[in-house]
Amino acid sequence: MLIVKKFGGTSVADKERIFNVARRIEADYKEGHEVIVVLSAMGKQTDILIQMAKDINPNPPKRELDMLLTTGEQVSVALMAMALDSMGVPAVSLNAYQVAMHTTSVHGNARLKRIDTDRIRNELQNRRVVLVTGFQGVNKYDDYTTLGRGGSDTTAVALAAALHADKCEIFTDVDGVYTADPRIVPTARKLKEITYDEMLEMASLGAGVLHNRSVEMAKKYGVQLVVRSSLNFNEGTIVKEVVNMEKMLVSGVTSDKNTARIAVIGLEDQPGVAFKLFNLLAKHNINVDIILQSIGRDGTKDISFTVKEEDLDEAVRIIESNRNGNLKCQEIDIERGVAKVSIVGAGMMSNAGIAAKMFEALYDVGVNIKMISTSEIRVTVLIDEAHVEKAVNAVHEKFLLSQM
Repeated sequence: MLIVKKFGGTSVADKERIFNVARRIEADYKEGHEVIVVLSAMGKQTDILIQMAKDINPNPPKRELDMLLTTGEQVSVALMAMALDSMGVPAVSLNAYQVAMHTTSVHGNARLKRIDTDRIRNELQNRRVVLVTGFQGVNKYDDYTTLGRGGSDTTAVALAAALHADKCEIFTDVDGVYTADPRIVPTARKLKEITYDEMLEMASLGAGVLHNRSVEMAKKYGVQLVVRSSLNFNEGTIVKEVVNMEKMLVSGVTSDKNTARIAVIGLEDQPGVAFKLFNLLAKHNINVDIILQSIGRDGTKDISFTVKEEDLDEAVRIIESNRNGNLKCQEIDIERGVAKVSIVGAGMMSNAGIAAKMFEALYDVGVNIKMISTSEIRVTVLIDEAHVEKAVNAVHEKFLLSQM
């Protein structure tokens, strides 16, 4: 059996945890399995490297930042290879260049294009455990790139897809996917299984267990995922196309504080204005989420939308620089200190009144809704960040998610 395992930064944060992971790898290896392991940078190493960069240059070039950040994972895989060697398990560490993980050239948020599998297959045939750096790739100029937040998950799924692995396990510091963040909702319950679509919505909406891009890739290539803890041997949550249990109305509640609101006021009320605005942002790789357009009045209209908080300043700068050109508007209003709270569930499609029930839960605890967005299996609201905890708990309780 070919197994791909991914371990996050907390799982390899120190010597003790490195050997804890090494023993798990050893167990699979000694059972005769072929093992590929994807590792993130140790603990908070990525944050430390970013701070080092900003101490030198508050606005470091993205290429150079990627060059720096890719060292974090190289430390992890080299130390793990040394740990396995000390246990008598043959292993080899490979970075993105050595594997040849080809990506686009968007530094800081590159996309994987293809993976050359020859080197990995040769190492596996020689009965070595293959340790691969997560989160990184190489562009057509042979420059290092990074895949953005949660990029190591994407690396693991991509390897599992490219090598037709029998199993892809994502190890984190929690033992599965929960109905809500257990740190916010103490009564949150672990799910045995969840569909790709539900997991994709939850990942996109702030559930930090898996990165949404990795779930997209898993769904596209049919890679069944298991999310489990590296700190115990409990069964995890299986992420797959179809779940056996009857679909719950709501599978989970998520929150995301990495959000800011932008309102572009007094735009010309004519065809193509929304396209011009969002196409402009897309060209600068800025993703928008909740969108609300007002009814036109006096030849103008307003468009409000949300972006990630770290994209706020750049988004405003882009809009400002085009105000005198093809994007005329009266003013740009911004709001920080907001957050998204969402419910996700495949059962919503065939049941009316789900959104109303969520809104009632928020009304009961005095939480005001600023914006609303929906899809077939999701309802998202924008609220004040200060109310996130009570909002998530109220909604979780309203749908009786602790009791199922």
